[in-house]
Parts: sequence; C-alpha cells; structure tokens
Amino acid sequence: MAVRAVRGAVQLERDEAGHMDEQVGALLTAILERNALSTDDLISIWFTATADLHSDFPAAAARKLGIVDVPLICAQELDIEGAMPRVVRVLAHIESDRSRADIAHVYLGAAAALRKDIAQ
Repeated sequence: MAVRAVRGAVQLERDEAGHMDEQVGALLTAILERNALSTDDLISIWFTATADLHSDFPAAAARKLGIVDVPLICAQELDIEGAMPRVVRVLAHIESDRSRADIAHVYLGAAAALRKDIAQ
C-alpha cells in the first residue's frame, strides 16, 4: 500500500463553532467517502484556517466524527490580501492502493474555486 495525500477545503458562512463542526465534518466525510477510505486508512491530517476563524479548532470536528487515534494538527493559513475568507483547508495523509491520479480531492461549495484544476 502506498502513502498518498488528499487535499480539500470548505468556506464557512460564519465563524461559529457549531457551523465549523458541521462544515469540516462534511468535508472529512466527503474525503473518506469519495476515496473509499476508513479511519484506519488515515495516517495524519493537517488543518489550516484563515486568520478570520477563531471559534474553534477544525480538528475538533474530526474528533467528533470519531477520528480519535489519528494525529491531527491545526495551523493558521497565510493571511494574504484578497484571499478567500473563512476557509478551512485539509491535507490528509493516507494509505491507499489508488494511484495519485485516482485520488479524489474535495473542495466543497465556494471553496471549489480555490483549486479548479483538482476539485472534483
């Protein structure tokens, strides 16, 4: 089995902990489903959030989904003028038999505009 990386992002409508849980949970669920993954396939997950998100850690949503024995880390995204606001990004390292070309990167809602080249 190979180690692969899966990218994803979601733009939040507002900075509220419950909304972040819901949206990040939906993003992680879509990443798992579209790549036919279970939590046992996860090696680690990096989360970044734009500087305008303060209500909670994105990793808290993963823990609420039952992803409890996978290393998670949160960081602040670069604060670039003109960048899309209220965005949580994910970089998940996984074990998979899929080729790199067959990995489904997931960009939900308005975040699809961030990576039109790989968003599915």
